[in-house]
Amino acid sequence: MEIRSPETDTEFERYYDLRWRVLRAPWGRPRGSERDTLDASASHVAGYDEAKRLVAIGRLHAVEAGVGQVRYMAVEEATRGQGLGQAVLDELERLAKRLGMKAVILDAREAAEGFYLRNGYVATGDGHTLFGEVRHTKMEKLMTGSA
Repeated sequence: MEIRSPETDTEFERYYDLRWRVLRAPWGRPRGSERDTLDASASHVAGYDEAKRLVAIGRLHAVEAGVGQVRYMAVEEATRGQGLGQAVLDELERLAKRLGMKAVILDAREAAEGFYLRNGYVATGDGHTLFGEVRHTKMEKLMTGSA
């Protein structure tokens, strides 16, 4: 497995395609709905399997001084449970520490809340309900230790 930032236009197109297929298409959302205005200034992480196929993604962006937000975590359904999401989250947290972030926040989908709890995040409140049905929980983790 290889974890790194997408580099070429083609890699970024595959990155956004995975984001759309996993996080938007199942709810009938159009292409383009997987992108936002913070993408240009965010840090993007991609996980590639042994065959060099993109199978996991995530994004980190600053929300205020010392605080980052993880968004758009997605893993191809056929490769879930193999540690790919974990590897992407680990890299996003390393990036947060290198960027001097003292805390990382996120809005976890209900189905992923346990994953984040196991990674040291704590629930801080109810989040939004996406598309009228995908419930989220606001979560936070303090970044300690070295990058």
